[in-house]
Amino acid sequence: MADAFDAQFITISAVLGGMKEIREAVDQAMSARDGLEQRHTIVFVDEVHRFSKSQQDSFLPHVESGLFTFIGATTENPSFEVNSALLSRATVYVLHPLSEQDLEQIVAKALADQALPAIESIAISRLISHADGDARRLLNTLETLAVAARQECLEHIGDAWLIKVLGERMRRYDNKGEHFFDSISALHKSVRGSDPDASLYWLTRMLDGGVDPRYIARRLIRIASEDIGLADPRSLRLALDAAEVYERLGSPEGELALAECVVYLAVAPKSNAVYKAFKEVKALVKADGSRPVPSHLRNAPTKLMKDLDYGKGYRYAHDEPEGFAAGERYLPEGLAATHFYRPVERGLEIRIAEKLRLLRSLNQNARSNNGS
Repeated sequence: MADAFDAQFITISAVLGGMKEIREAVDQAMSARDGLEQRHTIVFVDEVHRFSKSQQDSFLPHVESGLFTFIGATTENPSFEVNSALLSRATVYVLHPLSEQDLEQIVAKALADQALPAIESIAISRLISHADGDARRLLNTLETLAVAARQECLEHIGDAWLIKVLGERMRRYDNKGEHFFDSISALHKSVRGSDPDASLYWLTRMLDGGVDPRYIARRLIRIASEDIGLADPRSLRLALDAAEVYERLGSPEGELALAECVVYLAVAPKSNAVYKAFKEVKALVKADGSRPVPSHLRNAPTKLMKDLDYGKGYRYAHDEPEGFAAGERYLPEGLAATHFYRPVERGLEIRIAEKLRLLRSLNQNARSNNGS
């Protein structure tokens, strides 16, 4: 690009550079702009996510003034790692992994240049799978194979020898970046979507990539509470048991308990009724005032409190027919009776819904009879 537009090209590594390098780039850009040739400048920052917020902010006035064209490269999701102010002044180009056909061309070119011995087709497929869309990884692997083949005077690379040289096949995976969050999101949504096969796939992908299984166990506990809830209360206990089993056995034996838990959660009936009710009540409490506890619900451990009618009129549910004080009110005065919890017609919540309909009917009848 710099050659095409006859621009000065300056490169900065955010891993090695700092404010000193940024100031030097600004000075060089000013000199090129104000010199006889009046050249424009392109500043390329590699691994831009490694710059701090203040370092990234230092580019803003010069990008806005047009002193130079800023180009940053990052292996992370810029939405998370690049300042929003700088990102809003840039165009984002996403570089996708190379296809298998692209990687095959790289291997074919290496073979055509006789950079390494002939490779059988099954070994080429394994090489491409090992590269996982990363050309640099493929080239590095090819170089390793070339050196090893020369040392052993090989004229042909077979699949068995390739496996021996490559060692354990590892997939490209980022334990803390976008790949991590995308994968855990895929696992969560596959379980929520009641697909045990996809759920097992994403679990295995994460384990294969080196994710801490204890993190996955914590997420499964969250899924049991958020997406299954009272439709199958056993799911939460099962998730806790799976986490405990893993703590006792570790990898790889404990991973089977996580797999069993994932399958169970995936096929269990789903309900987020409690999750939604809890969020709704939290929003209400945050927006509402601090309403006093009704007198009949207050604790009265002292004579003074009893004299102030604390607890007066409270109906002890166990002494009532069917253990239910029909018509009793438990919400603060002035707060309209609201059904925050609305069970779904799935799993155990079918029976819970039936019970609630009966209790609410008893409440309505009792209040009608009392004229309230």
